[in-house]
Parts: sequence; C-alpha cells; structure tokens
Amino acid sequence: MRIVTLTTDLGLKDHYVASLKGQLISQYPNLHIVDVSHNVEPFNIAQASYFVNNIIRDFPTGTIHFIGVDSIPVINIDTPRLNMYPIVMKLKGQYFIGLDNGFFSLLPDFHEAEEIIQIHDFSSKNALRYPIKNIYIPTIVAILNEKSIASLGDPIKTVRRAFTTQAITEENLIKGSVAHVDHYGNVIVNITETLFKKIGKGETFTIYFRQSKYFIERISDNYNEVPIGEKLALFNDNGLLEIAINKGVKGNGGGASTLLGLKVNDIVRVEFHPRGSKDSIEALFSQA
Repeated sequence: MRIVTLTTDLGLKDHYVASLKGQLISQYPNLHIVDVSHNVEPFNIAQASYFVNNIIRDFPTGTIHFIGVDSIPVINIDTPRLNMYPIVMKLKGQYFIGLDNGFFSLLPDFHEAEEIIQIHDFSSKNALRYPIKNIYIPTIVAILNEKSIASLGDPIKTVRRAFTTQAITEENLIKGSVAHVDHYGNVIVNITETLFKKIGKGETFTIYFRQSKYFIERISDNYNEVPIGEKLALFNDNGLLEIAINKGVKGNGGGASTLLGLKVNDIVRVEFHPRGSKDSIEALFSQA
C-alpha cells in the first residue's frame, strides 16, 4: 500500500481538495490518501511545518508528503535569485514534495536529506497557472510508479531558508511563544521538555503569560489532574509545552486560548527559582 499525505492551504469550503484527490486516485487507484490539514492559513509555511513535523514519525518509509502551501512557482528571468522552484526531498526514507519557499528548511534534520531534486519541467501549457495539476501531481505519481526522483529534475544541495521564532534562554529563564492553537483551544508553546529540564535542573518554577496576569506553577501528567475548567500545563506527545483548560471547549466556557487570551506569537515565560534565591525565599513567605 502506498501512502500520500496532504497538507494544504486549499480549505474545505471549495472543491479543490476533492479535485486533487480525484486526480491522484484516477492515476493510482490503490493509493491511500491521508489528510493532515487543508486549513493551513494561506501561505503560512510555518504553520504547515508545525503540522507536518508532528506527523512524520507516525508514517512508514516510502510515504510521500505533499505540501501544497504557497505552492505556485516563481520564475523571473530578470531576477533569477528570487526564483522558487518545486522540489522533491528524500529525507530518512520519506519523500517531501512542494515549493522551495523555505518550508523544507523547517523540517527536522533537513540538512541530512539523501536527495534534493529541483523540478523545472514546465512544458505543460498551464503549468505555472495550475501547478498542483500540472507539476505536483505528475511528480507524486512518478514516485508512486517507482520512477527515480533523479530523473525528475536536477540535483541541488541547498534549499531556501526560512526562520521561525525559537525559545530564548537566560539564567533561570526561558522565553517562548505560542506556536499553535489547536481545535480544543489548547495553546502549544515552542518550549520543549528537553529545554525545560536542561534550564530548570529540577528547580521550582512559574509559567507566566499575558503579562504575568496568569501563571502556573506545576506540570501535570494529564488533563484530569485539575478540576474541570481549571488551567494546567503539560508536555504533549511531541514534547512541547501545552497550556490548557480541562474540558474547556466552546460551549463549556472556552479553551485556554479564549479564556486566557492567548494567541499565536504571544510570549510565554518560564522562570525557575533555585533554592536559596531571592525568588524562592519570597515564594516561601507568600505561602506562609
């Protein structure tokens, strides 16, 4: 069974996703298609990378991932340095297909890619107008039919770089930001459990957000460790800090994003209080 995942900014209101799937199935009937998300914000490659990076490990070798976000090639004869071509990247046995617009540099370990092929066959009359149909789908089908990706274009060594906000560390402090708000209103922060343990060294801490109006002082193992409607922090399945409200969804008061006023790019601070520090002593008296 061959698997193709789809991550696009096409949305679900229109017929575009159905058309994409229909063309793939027509050319490869036994294909298993997995929708990652079609609700990526238009042209938002950072959000697309968040979704894709969280599912890569769940798929087997040979999986093809199509990233249809900001996917129209840019070809300008006068300023070739600004050109953006479709590419295929083979990374750890999986294939990634999309525009070289910075997305590929956001894949973990992208510099370890086995092959990167730049596609420049735009012979189809409407290749640049309808690239999904005339460039990306033929590329996907070629790989499904076990055609060598080297035959699809020219090899390249580097990809266009893009940068996302990273957590910043200081002594006893991590400054992160909201990377994503999920369907439940849970707020995912770009602070990893590994970084948290490295900087914190097991000391007590306070997680501040919304200009210190709200804070949390413990990491929960699951949502039900706090009463319904209470805020909590935990590390999710992907090792990222998550701020949530237990069963806080629309119709039940709202999730963390709504109730705590948190949105993408908002700052979240973790302050650690080493034993004997001014902060830890003040915290001791405040509990007395």
